[in-house]
Amino acid sequence: MMDEKVLRDEDLNEALFAEMLIRGDVKDFREEFLSHHPYDQASFYEKADSETRQLLYQYLSPKEMADLFEAIELDDDDYEDLFREMDARYAADLLSYMYTDDAVDVLNELNKEQVASYLTIMDKESARQIKDLLHYEEYTAGSIMTTEFVAIPKNSTVRSAMNILRNAAPNAETIYYVFVVDDEKKLSGIVTLRDLILAEEDTLISAIMNERVVSVSVSEDQEEVARMIKDYDFLALPVVDFQQHLLGIITVDDIIDVLEEEASDDYSKLAAVSDMDTFDKSSLTAAKKRLPWLILLTFLGMLTANLMGMFEATLDQVALLAVFIPLIAGMAGNSGTQALAVAVRGIATGDIEEESKMKLLFREAGTGLITGIVCGVVVVGLVYFWKGELLIGMLVGTAVMSSIFVATLAGSFIPLVIHRMKIDPAVASGPFITTLNDIISILIYLGLATTFLSRL
Repeated sequence: MMDEKVLRDEDLNEALFAEMLIRGDVKDFREEFLSHHPYDQASFYEKADSETRQLLYQYLSPKEMADLFEAIELDDDDYEDLFREMDARYAADLLSYMYTDDAVDVLNELNKEQVASYLTIMDKESARQIKDLLHYEEYTAGSIMTTEFVAIPKNSTVRSAMNILRNAAPNAETIYYVFVVDDEKKLSGIVTLRDLILAEEDTLISAIMNERVVSVSVSEDQEEVARMIKDYDFLALPVVDFQQHLLGIITVDDIIDVLEEEASDDYSKLAAVSDMDTFDKSSLTAAKKRLPWLILLTFLGMLTANLMGMFEATLDQVALLAVFIPLIAGMAGNSGTQALAVAVRGIATGDIEEESKMKLLFREAGTGLITGIVCGVVVVGLVYFWKGELLIGMLVGTAVMSSIFVATLAGSFIPLVIHRMKIDPAVASGPFITTLNDIISILIYLGLATTFLSRL
């Protein structure tokens, strides 16, 4: 609404609101609190203690609380505790007033007993719509779509379509796109609100609709849906079954949440840390999530140490060689991680298609060769001026050049292979690539040193 008072969180007088709640100034509190944007209301709710929240449940209706929950940003584990605070009837009504896809998102974070209880209490129509969405597999188009959309018959006129739109608008998540269906409820076309406004009232919808509709299957992965909305700049995308029946729509605000979720997921995998999309509440919880990865990396690290033990005789004869091991391993790990990030990013955004994978490998191979040669030459000069050892400098420089080349190639090749195996390429995480490149760089460096030991 144009006259809505929109204030950011910093404009909220939280102490005043808390005081009004405790004092029991219901009228003044509601007038002031509800004049703020739902996002700011949600910010106050998130920071409030349990006692304050109990007062909010008394002062705000389930519908008003539902508007607040549409804008809330909570850790997944918090929903269960918050809903336990509420009266069961209040919570069920709150969920029934939310858009169906948002209500499903909340229910997916609750335990089965809570879900069953709320679905039993709420009105039958809301419960039916929510149950329909709960059946879809997580992270698919069906799991994030909403059933609150406007659909009009193909053989209707603009006048009747506007009447349908006017009646459905209060409960629809978006009215800018109006979807056209035939007698069997199959998706036939789409018209925009602009099309309806500009057309004559007696014009048939079939005459002004766009029949070339981009849609997604209900089983499509949410990442692919996000990519399509980004590519086509849609505000909403229709979801259909295998027979083209219109089941729901996915709106751009849901896709923003998906993009954030997927980015956090990919970043956590790149860092070899599970479930990083929320801040952990305790050190113990964080440790439990990180330990499995660290223990696995420890075993891989032991392999690196064992390899160095195999070249103990070489290191004993030329102790100076050990000084440069961290340098070579570090440069190989860094270059591998850079290539990994480029490959995973390209796969995630869909920029890397089948025909361009070889192009990526050749480009990264060339990049690794150029950066390897430059870094190798620099290292030769540094070692010579630092230690006065030209042969050792050339050995270290050659090892740096070879390690960077191999590490860059591995960093781009491994994610492509994993993606080919239908596994998330982000699991080829930075720490794994770094550890692998440590092993490769040590084999190259100490292998070269052993080969040319007699000349050192």
